[in-house]
Amino acid sequence: MNRRIPAEWEPHESTLIAWPHNKADWPGKFTPITWVYADITAKLSFSEKVRIVVQDQKQKDHVRKTLSKVEYIEDNVVYHVIQTDRSWMRDSAPIWIKEGDTSFPLLFKFNAWAKYDNYTLDVKLGQKLLSQMKVKGKKAESFKRHVVLEGGAIDYNGKGLLLTTEECLLDPVQQVRNPGWGKKEYEQMFAEQLGIKKVIWLGKGIAGDDTHGHVDDLARFVNANSILLCSESDSSDENYDLLQENMERLKGEKNFKGESFEIIPLPLPDPVVFDGMRLPASYANFYIGNEIVIVPTFNDAKDYLALGILRECFPDRKVVGIHSLDLVWGLGTLHCLTHEIPA
Repeated sequence: MNRRIPAEWEPHESTLIAWPHNKADWPGKFTPITWVYADITAKLSFSEKVRIVVQDQKQKDHVRKTLSKVEYIEDNVVYHVIQTDRSWMRDSAPIWIKEGDTSFPLLFKFNAWAKYDNYTLDVKLGQKLLSQMKVKGKKAESFKRHVVLEGGAIDYNGKGLLLTTEECLLDPVQQVRNPGWGKKEYEQMFAEQLGIKKVIWLGKGIAGDDTHGHVDDLARFVNANSILLCSESDSSDENYDLLQENMERLKGEKNFKGESFEIIPLPLPDPVVFDGMRLPASYANFYIGNEIVIVPTFNDAKDYLALGILRECFPDRKVVGIHSLDLVWGLGTLHCLTHEIPA
């Protein structure tokens, strides 16, 4: 099959988000989150359609009123009234695939990161969204199993290469997605469902990650042969050793031509701690739009450095920061809450 998962930097039909409503995801900090979402919507709307999932007509009216206070392209915003448990579209929404010039969605199984019990609405999100879009989806199955997979667990270059972590997919005890599966089963599934020819396995994800090792807080493709990898210079930090190990793993990998990848170190902000909990603050959780790259920032001295690195990686796009110090209290930021729908 001529099947592949397109890179995030390829043209989008739209970006999907779900307006926040679950106050338990941001205890004590929910009020400012609405304005973060407004900023995201406004910035993306100038170059692509933004599909916003809302809970009901009342929330839809609230979103419209909120957006009326910022500068955005109203004609580029489409609403989908679908009830959800949470707003993390990267993980509960369909993953879109291409076969030739045709795009279609794959419906993976969602089990709330094998950690939470309240996800009965999120399980139904994909099918309801596709029904409203009048698009048919395909159930992602392998070894006669409806496969559990979150979009944040993988990153891809559109050319048959995929990044993931052993911590997320292979841990046999904690937050197990597909019991009994090893690298062989995942690699076969990635080949069958996503058209992947090679999987690059990293070790652990960053400290504070509620998902148990999502790669989109750790390492990201920025073109077919260049990978941004989070780095930590403080040897006493809990991220230091695991990032050193991941760097060594990447240095040992080759592309299909037998060449080494260009590995670009991306600093982490200083630890963000709230209510005694270290949060997964990472500049790697950026999102690539059609003409813009939005990057989480944390009121940190390294914000400007991270933005500069990403501007060099995406010279043809506007690279802007989105204040995410409150957002990361929900244990995710910009890439976690968005999902691209390819053109």
